[in-house]
Amino acid sequence: GTKYACGIGQCGACTVHLNGEAVRSCQTAIALAAGQQITTIEGLLVNGDHPLQRAWLEGQVPQCGYCQPGQIMQAAALLKANPHPTRLEIMGAMTGVLCRCGTYQRILGAIQHVAEAGGEA
Repeated sequence: GTKYACGIGQCGACTVHLNGEAVRSCQTAIALAAGQQITTIEGLLVNGDHPLQRAWLEGQVPQCGYCQPGQIMQAAALLKANPHPTRLEIMGAMTGVLCRCGTYQRILGAIQHVAEAGGEA
């Protein structure tokens, strides 16, 4: 599930979707979220795993797993807005979602895999 980590919006582990946009939940005032659609990593599931979750497993992305919900939520928002991002667009969108295990190349590969397989996640 969604993680609380830095508490200052710098790590991205707490990323959720607010009305479809990726936001850092630790920096989102409850008053701003009231009455809005909030989606956590669990909300990405429809019938089985989300395409990004499958790509994460196939690409052996997770190590400790702490940042993974935030990484996947950020990537899902990117692919919804831009189903076929370039490598540079992916890198730009994922900046600020930190992985203390350093699996950035695997993260990038998983996102590219989903984008190439059909885009919007």
